[in-house]
Amino acid sequence: MMLSLAGAQPAGAAEKKTLTVYTYESFTSEWGPGPKIAESFEKTCDCTLTYVSVADGVELLTRLKLEGPASKADVVVGLDTNLVAEAKATGFFAPHGLDTSALTVPGGFSDDSFVPYDYGHFAFVYDTQTLKNPPKSLKELVEGGAKDKIVIEDPRTSTPGLGLLLWVKSIYGDRSGEAWSKLKDRILTVTPGWSEAYGFFTKGEAPMVLSYTTSPAYHMVSESSDRYQAAEFAEGHYIQIEVAGMTKAARDPALAKAFLAFLDGPQAQAILPTTNWMMPVAQPSEPLPEAFSKLVKPKTTFLMSPEDVAANRKAWIDEWLAAMSRN
Repeated sequence: MMLSLAGAQPAGAAEKKTLTVYTYESFTSEWGPGPKIAESFEKTCDCTLTYVSVADGVELLTRLKLEGPASKADVVVGLDTNLVAEAKATGFFAPHGLDTSALTVPGGFSDDSFVPYDYGHFAFVYDTQTLKNPPKSLKELVEGGAKDKIVIEDPRTSTPGLGLLLWVKSIYGDRSGEAWSKLKDRILTVTPGWSEAYGFFTKGEAPMVLSYTTSPAYHMVSESSDRYQAAEFAEGHYIQIEVAGMTKAARDPALAKAFLAFLDGPQAQAILPTTNWMMPVAQPSEPLPEAFSKLVKPKTTFLMSPEDVAANRKAWIDEWLAAMSRN
């Protein structure tokens, strides 16, 4: 019976197109931007958007390398500028051919294979109910006592973890290993990705977590609470610019390109700030909630070139591992 029903389609009926998007878990969660973006995009494309998610952004690149050219990914969403050079070196990504000149990110970003879709500065978010005097600089965080614990993400698997590694390197340079050795006693745990780290924090396991200057907006908008705030650091903050790209293996390159354009269009740009809790790169179709005007606005922005990160990432992670394993 099922066979006869399956064969009952009208002659010449076209099979619905499918777009497979690789991304990270918090993007596809029920509270993340993925479901709303899929719903909105599907109305424009007469297609089905399917997500495949891994824990975090660095794992995306690792998975693509493991799968190679046989990967089913048409589009990859959730790498960042720190991984762009390494991602391009795989040879898996195709030029997007889009005009991105109107997109705005601090310091600017332009690439023929990747389009930015949101950005945020890394920050230590703290619980005002348990921590009355948060650190006012990275130096104060590193050299303060071990009493007030922090949760961070692993730079081997997570883009925030990698961002912290580069933030420390930007400020401490050749003394980064020494800084990590001092900070180690303050670290309660290191998680594979952002979701687990933030979960530890909101459950009260630690008074501080590595997240973003934009994270408090979630609590202000969704919970009407200003309990969680970002500590502003005197030296400045490292920025994350999230990017998306289409693969050379994309089954329908025109559809993949249309999705990249949609990500930077007014609809998606209105969805991202209050679901991914990051800043838009283009004009959204509706204004940002008032909470966004109350966030920390870093006076200094750190960002290394993708080439510098690609050349040094392994050595800097080895330095981090060595410092973290010292007694």
